[in-house]
Amino acid sequence: MPPMSGAIETITTLTARGGPIMIPLFGLSFVAITLATERALFWLSLSRVFSNRDVDTAAQALRHADPAALAKATPPQDSLPQRIISSIHSAEPHEALAVETAERFRPRIERFSTTLSTIITAAPLLGILGTVLGIIDAFDLVGSAQGAASVTDVASGIAQALITTAFGLIVALVTLFPYMVFRSLADRMLGSIELLVAAHTAGAASRARNASSDSPAARALERSLGAPANP
Repeated sequence: MPPMSGAIETITTLTARGGPIMIPLFGLSFVAITLATERALFWLSLSRVFSNRDVDTAAQALRHADPAALAKATPPQDSLPQRIISSIHSAEPHEALAVETAERFRPRIERFSTTLSTIITAAPLLGILGTVLGIIDAFDLVGSAQGAASVTDVASGIAQALITTAFGLIVALVTLFPYMVFRSLADRMLGSIELLVAAHTAGAASRARNASSDSPAARALERSLGAPANP
C-alpha cells in the first residue's frame, strides 16, 4: 500500500472512531507541523550566517566604528541580521533605539508564535469537547435503549470518545516543544539586538567625548588650567 493511501486510511479510520471533532484536530496538526518546519528552517539558516561570535564581532565593530570589521561580521545581503546591523549602524543613538529596533524586527523574529501558542491551547480543549460529546452520545444510547443497554456498546462508545482527548494532547505536546525552542531563540536574537544597540550607543558617546576634548576651546581651557600661577 502506498504511504499516502495508508495515511488517508488512518485519518479516515480515526475520524470515524473519534467523530467530527477529529477533523479540526487534524487541521491543527497539519498547520502546526507546517509552521514548525518553516520556523526550524528559518533558525537553522540564521545560525549558519550569524553565530554568537559574529554578534560579538559586530558589537566591537560598532563600538569602535570600524567599517572593515563591521563588513566582515555582517551576514550576506538581504538577510535578517544584515538588515538589523544596517539599521542600527545608520541610526542616531538615542534612549529608545533598542526598543524601536526590536519592535521593527520582532514580527519577523517571532513569526507564527501566536498561532503555535493558540494551537497548544486549543488542541486539548477540542479533544475534551470531543470526549464530552462522545460521552453524551453514550448516555443517550443508555437512555434510549428499549431494554438493558449493552455494556459493551457503552464502553466502546466512551473509548471511542476518548480518542479525541488523546489526539488533542498529542497535537499540543508535539507543538509545545518546538514552540519553546523557537521562543528561546527569539529571546536570544532580541538580546543580541540590545547588545548591538548598546555597543553602537557607547561608541558614539565615546567618540563625542573625544571630539569635545580635542576642540580648540577644550585645549585652551586645558592650557589655562595647567599654566603656572603668576607670582
